[in-house]
Amino acid sequence: MSSRWLGRAGGLVGRDSEREAFTRLLDAVRAGESQVLVLRGDAGVGKSALLDNLTGRATGLRVLRVIGMQSEMELVFAALHQLCGPLLDRVDKLPAPQEEALRTAFGLSEGPAPKPFMVGLALLGLLSEAAEDQPLLCIVDDHHWVDRASAQVLGFVARRLAAERVGLVFGTRVAAMELAGIPELPVTGLSDRDAHTLLNAAMSGSMDARVRDQIVTETGGNPLALLEWARGTTWNRLAGGFGLPEAVTVSSRIEDGFRRQLAAMPGDTRRLLQLAAADPSGDAALVWKAASALGLGLSAATPAVEAGVAEFSTRVWFRHPLLRSVAYRAASESDRQRIHRALSEATDPTLDPDRRAWHRARASVGPDDDAAADLERSAARAQARGGPAAAAAFLERAGLLSSDPRQRIERLLAAAQANLQAGSYDSALGLLATMEVDPLDPPQRARADLLRGQIAFASGSGNDAPARLLRAAIRLSALDLDQARETFLAAWIAAVFAGGLASDGDLAEVSRAAQRLPRSTSPGKPEQILHALSLAITAGPAPAAPALRAVVDAFDSTTESPEDVLRWSWLAHAAAVALWDHAAWRRILLRNAEVIRCAAAADLLPVVLSTLGAVTAWTGDFAETAAIVAELEAVCQATDASAWSFAPIILACLRGDRAGSEALVRATLEVATVTGNGGAMTFCGWAMAVLHNGLGNHEEAVEQATRARDTSPDIFIANWALPELVEAAVRTGRIELAESAVSQLEQVAMPGGTEEGLGLVARSRALISTGEEAAQFFQEAIARLARTELRPELARAHLLFGEWLHREGLSEDAREQLRTAHDMFADIGTAAFAERARRELLATGKRVRRRRVDQTDALTDQEALIARLACDGRTNPEIGAQLFLSARTVEWHLRKVFTKLDIGSRRELTNALAQRTR
Repeated sequence: MSSRWLGRAGGLVGRDSEREAFTRLLDAVRAGESQVLVLRGDAGVGKSALLDNLTGRATGLRVLRVIGMQSEMELVFAALHQLCGPLLDRVDKLPAPQEEALRTAFGLSEGPAPKPFMVGLALLGLLSEAAEDQPLLCIVDDHHWVDRASAQVLGFVARRLAAERVGLVFGTRVAAMELAGIPELPVTGLSDRDAHTLLNAAMSGSMDARVRDQIVTETGGNPLALLEWARGTTWNRLAGGFGLPEAVTVSSRIEDGFRRQLAAMPGDTRRLLQLAAADPSGDAALVWKAASALGLGLSAATPAVEAGVAEFSTRVWFRHPLLRSVAYRAASESDRQRIHRALSEATDPTLDPDRRAWHRARASVGPDDDAAADLERSAARAQARGGPAAAAAFLERAGLLSSDPRQRIERLLAAAQANLQAGSYDSALGLLATMEVDPLDPPQRARADLLRGQIAFASGSGNDAPARLLRAAIRLSALDLDQARETFLAAWIAAVFAGGLASDGDLAEVSRAAQRLPRSTSPGKPEQILHALSLAITAGPAPAAPALRAVVDAFDSTTESPEDVLRWSWLAHAAAVALWDHAAWRRILLRNAEVIRCAAAADLLPVVLSTLGAVTAWTGDFAETAAIVAELEAVCQATDASAWSFAPIILACLRGDRAGSEALVRATLEVATVTGNGGAMTFCGWAMAVLHNGLGNHEEAVEQATRARDTSPDIFIANWALPELVEAAVRTGRIELAESAVSQLEQVAMPGGTEEGLGLVARSRALISTGEEAAQFFQEAIARLARTELRPELARAHLLFGEWLHREGLSEDAREQLRTAHDMFADIGTAAFAERARRELLATGKRVRRRRVDQTDALTDQEALIARLACDGRTNPEIGAQLFLSARTVEWHLRKVFTKLDIGSRRELTNALAQRTR
């Protein structure tokens, strides 16, 4: 509710706590600190008046204001246009990829559809650049009516502001997903005293105390409801408290008041207001051009202006957004069609083709193929500008206007696909349900099945996704082999995630069906990967090893195009896992992550970074792992994605942090149970087996390793538990169980011929062997693992060899192995295993001082990551692009790093970090 409409009650009544919050916000922004705040409250509660007050107090700040429009929600980046319009003269100062993304998003240039996160990074850079000259205050009112593309970008920016001298304040009625986690200031009704003050100021003369109290009570102190009471009620109805209507909701009372005011207007005035309500742009010239076509003259506006309902000047304003909504809904369907037809004809088809197409569609009475074609072209433009939600809205309307049933289905399928891309899963499923009433041909049925499977996987229904995707793949096998193979790959990876929780279509079933596909003479990447992975499941690693090695070799290089890396690398890394080729696995993931960063495909980063972090933790480089986890957290915070916990879990387990490990695993298992992610359960079992073997809790390690092996036996993660099971089973006297696990390990780890796999097999064989044979296996394990990156596994080989030598009575040889193991564990930071080695050394008669392995770090994980990237020669904008920060915020973090390390420039950073590591 804008204060300019308050009349005699002008100004802000009460709101002391909100004013104080505004004072703190403005002072912080002036001091160089970014601030973000969400004002949330019901309609009419005074959010807009508060934002007006904030604007009026923003002395010394440049103010940019955006107002969400309900009828603009389908237009891609409509709200962002309002915000960025005054700043576009600075767009050429952004890094080239960001400038290109922003220009493409706004339709200023052509190019590939920009990723939302790249547009967000561009906006962040644009605001930071503008704030260099003068602090900024950006206000987004009626956020609940902001178009989806703009809402995503604004939410991204809100979570990444830090040191940009920017204040970003939202006004909204509802808790929005895009604003989750942002500080919120609830806006409720006025106190009784302030409500009485406002009501008295709005009405002339005295009022019966009982009437006043009842009005305040029924409105809940809602300022707009109070003012509408004052505006629309006569004194004689209030006298003595008689005539008050029965209590209704505040929003209903407000809308009723607005309807009464509109009903009292002359007919032409009502039609003009309905016309203005149907055009969200507020363009007065456009409204008057359409009004002329409807036979409405300038005089029609006078009653509305005099009553304070609307303002017609260079732009058209309504006193309140609810008034606009009430005015539009008051028109009959036929009147709305005439209004939209007039607006369509008045809209320039060259300058604003999308708005014209939308009005034309709204004007259509029945099927209209020309209007549907216009909407389809608008959808293509929206997709090209990175607005899948807008594209979905255009395509859905186009489908409903199509006279040809087949074309209708095609457009609705495309709309469902766009909704999937936008993350609107319920909308996509609703469209698919709508299509069920029509007969679908086989390709359309297959596409619908595919969409259902993709939605199930993307929305977290992991246990249902494999079966749905498998059904789509089988249907497609008779229609399009290339698409069928890609769908089988999607089903395969979905089955890996679902693991033992798959309701149907488990990994074995998917792999058997995939193996039945005909083979090509010149297979492409999808066919090669699908054949190798499915063969590994159906026939075992040995027959599949050559095919798996071919996939690994192809992607363990820099020759693969970025496009192929983006599409297939995630599946190719599974081939490396099947071969126990840890080094190739890590290299593939590193390349995958770098290509994803360059493509700004931040939605793909969390799972890759979490896996990369787990792989890196396995090497014992905990500092690098912490840096990867810091980037993972930055990505998840920026994109509001769910954090993958694989890296933090295995890092905590290797460190021997029981409390931290159990908390992370407990939280992960709760989510995995809901989303049907059996693969996560298997991973947690393996990681906890590592933890308990380190702590010497071998009974618990047996239970965890057995669970990991048995819950999802087909997926490769289950195999990692076998070495843990061997060690724990031997330590608890279950030799048969250990021998069985060694046999399984040999079958899955030896075909790859890697030092990692063969080294772990040799170590496990040593544990079930005796005499000289055991010693030889231990020595083989140490030799092989020393040629790998798996330093914790090498240290464990020394530890197990030392423990064996001690039991054999060879204390001096045992002390040598145990001392090596202890020093390696302490250097790595694997505290539990280090303590286990220390205790064993004490048992041999060798005293050893307990080394502290967890050093308190002066730098936060994020600061350490930024420092490492700076040492690699990355510029501030490049670091910012990787971590979704502005260059100014990166500079701010580096200044803190320099202070903590007592250095003055980047030139000193490398030596300072090296000293700190030592």
